[in-house]
Amino acid sequence: MSEDTSDAAPAPEAANDSAVTAVAGPDVPPDRLAINPRSPHFDADKLQRGIGIRFKGAVRTNVEEYSISEGWIRVQAGKTKDRHGQPLTLKLSGPVEAWFEDLGEDAPVAKND
Repeated sequence: MSEDTSDAAPAPEAANDSAVTAVAGPDVPPDRLAINPRSPHFDADKLQRGIGIRFKGAVRTNVEEYSISEGWIRVQAGKTKDRHGQPLTLKLSGPVEAWFEDLGEDAPVAKND
């Protein structure tokens, strides 16, 4: 018995990645990124470059975490902290676009098409 995987459907992650943007490479921000070092989506090197976020057409500067493919951002809910001292966050849904700010005005934008 041999297994033929050429007819198998692509993994859900692979299908999600192709829907994010046609442009890929080092000049496009990742699909998901967080500023909390405890998060599995934290990447200090990419955060040092500066990430610009546009949510529902408005540029946001208070984003704690974002996901382009899932269409949401997390923002801090005031100065409220949880019992572990971490800020409480709200998850807002809508179209998200991200770009590296160090590339200037014509930076490639990652968005869900």
